[in-house]
Amino acid sequence: MIYNDHYSNALGIELCDEERTHCEVWTRVMGYHRPVSAFNAGKQSEHKERLYFREHPVGIHSQRYARSAA
Repeated sequence: MIYNDHYSNALGIELCDEERTHCEVWTRVMGYHRPVSAFNAGKQSEHKERLYFREHPVGIHSQRYARSAA
């Protein structure tokens, strides 16, 4: 939530504008990592539209994996 120049999250942590810093986001492209800020405008737009999902294991070993991961 934003209150004047303070930002607060669900944990109750508050930051003033002076305390905030730029966060550089990197992503893997064709086997190597690059900062998103180095992308051209088209690739940056494509990156914003990405959908993230989680795959669930399938097959004989999936139950054993699910138990060990829990």
